[in-house]
Amino acid sequence: MTAVTSLFAPHALLPGGWARNVRLQWDAHGVLTSVTTDVAPAPGESQAAGPVLPGMPNLHSHAFQRGFAGLTEYRSVSQTADPAGGDSFWSWRALMYRFALRLSPDALEAIATQLYIEMLSAGYTSVCEFHYVHHDVDGKPYADPAEMSLRLLRAAQTAGIGMTLLPVLYQTAGFGGKPPQDDQRRFLNDTDAMLALLEKLAPHCAAYGARLGLAPHSLRAVPPHSLAQAVAHLHAMDATAPVHIHIAEQQKEVDECLATTGVRPVQWLLDHAPVDARWCLVHATHMDWDERRRLAHSGAVAGICPTTEANLGDGVFDAAPYLAQNGAWGIGSDSHASVSVAEELRLFEYGQRLAMQRRNVLASARHPQVADLVWLDAVAGGARASARPVAGLAVGQRADFVVLDGNHPTLAGLDGSRALATHVFASHGHETLAEVRTGGMCRVQHGVHPQQAEAGRLFAEARARLLAD
Repeated sequence: MTAVTSLFAPHALLPGGWARNVRLQWDAHGVLTSVTTDVAPAPGESQAAGPVLPGMPNLHSHAFQRGFAGLTEYRSVSQTADPAGGDSFWSWRALMYRFALRLSPDALEAIATQLYIEMLSAGYTSVCEFHYVHHDVDGKPYADPAEMSLRLLRAAQTAGIGMTLLPVLYQTAGFGGKPPQDDQRRFLNDTDAMLALLEKLAPHCAAYGARLGLAPHSLRAVPPHSLAQAVAHLHAMDATAPVHIHIAEQQKEVDECLATTGVRPVQWLLDHAPVDARWCLVHATHMDWDERRRLAHSGAVAGICPTTEANLGDGVFDAAPYLAQNGAWGIGSDSHASVSVAEELRLFEYGQRLAMQRRNVLASARHPQVADLVWLDAVAGGARASARPVAGLAVGQRADFVVLDGNHPTLAGLDGSRALATHVFASHGHETLAEVRTGGMCRVQHGVHPQQAEAGRLFAEARARLLAD
């Protein structure tokens, strides 16, 4: 017989909204087999310490960038700086490339393990890893071309977080086939090499319980013919595999796309690629009205990364008209300037308030509590982008969930909806979590992960080596 485990929750956020007196049951594979409401706890049954929420998928991560988070917050001089003067995404990118060129496989695994533990501690229960540091420091493939990818799979397994691995196809330095820069050498693969890497990784991902997809880096980094060939091959391997792409993050990118192709980036992609619910368009910050409408109707997910977009000066995603078209979206921590579910969601709403000069922009008639809406929407969109069964507390989905600490002074005495609103808008986002589970297994309890001491030590040692002169 399959062992079944259960948890009773006085309040739980189900896909349709809050429910009372909920019993969650899952099997030995970590899949929810029953979600029943308005029941009494069984004798001896485990009871949640507070309201239960679906675990949050993190739909966009560059794990190695956590190793230099906080270390680029100074005015720099770079050949790739904004022509108008001052720091920008492009000057930050030059600093990021310098760090990436020093990264070893051991360092990547150490940084990723620490990061994934931090994600779990924040309430993220799965991650989409947009992985582009493939080769050695000279730009040559490792003896095993999958070396760096396998290190990420191992890090996710150690931490206990769900993984969607997205090897990145990167070929050019700009629109029109501009030759790649020397400091991009570790990222580069021709299309055949990338397809071979996907074939090699498929059984490894299956063994690790991970999902495999593809990330054409951006329209400026992948020529049209390579984009079409790679996506077609991926979907011949797996018709449901996810495809993620950076797009329209910066106004400079939009301007260069217009100059080269005559159309805007999102418009070009929608016109020339089979964009549907398998796709995640990361950032999509700079869209016009028609692009927003078409993206929403395509079924693709907009991957919003508010803390990174703020850190890099990207701009603010125009959410209200996109949500009015029922557009799907989710959140990612991207460069990991912050690793906090609450902060991403809070800044997403606050960015809209600053732009529109009004409050509670993302609320709806169905969900007048902003926190309810953004949590549910981000889980649904993140699950679609992950291509994993992590769409919430429902039968057939993974038993990935977080338990709010109803005994914490910040949340004490609050019902489910008010507790979530306080967690998102009036806490640091970590201290009010009692438990984080993936596949029903407790990974973090009151902020403590069993591997955090060792992972923290290895992370600190790896970063020290990378930053050494």
